[in-house]
Amino acid sequence: MKFGFDIDDTLIDLRRHAFHLYSKKLNKSIGEDLFDKILTVEIHEAFGMTSEEGSKMWNDSMEDIYFTDCPSYEGAKEVLQALAEEGHEIYYITSRPKGYCEQTREWVKAQGFPVVDERFFCGMKDHEKIDIIKKLQLDVYVDDKPAVLNTLTGTNTKVIVKNQSYNQEMECTRLLNWSEFNGLIQNATS
Repeated sequence: MKFGFDIDDTLIDLRRHAFHLYSKKLNKSIGEDLFDKILTVEIHEAFGMTSEEGSKMWNDSMEDIYFTDCPSYEGAKEVLQALAEEGHEIYYITSRPKGYCEQTREWVKAQGFPVVDERFFCGMKDHEKIDIIKKLQLDVYVDDKPAVLNTLTGTNTKVIVKNQSYNQEMECTRLLNWSEFNGLIQNATS
């Protein structure tokens, strides 16, 4: 089978990582309970920033956010490694900026995820992911963003949403924990 995966907030806990980096940079102590209640992908409002200030903070912090010690979700690497060992094709489709594509691919490899260079797609806008997913004819695609997953309605690709505070309105197969992935796949593909 062909499996596609977003990276940020699907395989790795990027927003929470950024939240902690913002807390350090801004010298603000904001509790995890507030993070878990943020209903947007963007995290700047929790720090009292405007959209413009939040965008600047994100852009100025991208190297730290993307390439430091952001943790993967528990079990994510092992699930993808097992899929690869079973002979499934693993595709990564991330909308990280084009200038970070090579560094991102190498970082994902260094974290222990199974990466075949030709199956790593990066640098597109969220809404452009659908074209890649359709072209690849993926059997299953996992992402966190409703704006991406909603574009797959009516395709043959089975979509799974990685549970986040900002995607609770989505009505599709929901991944709460990577330990349940294999069971979800069996249900989604049967």
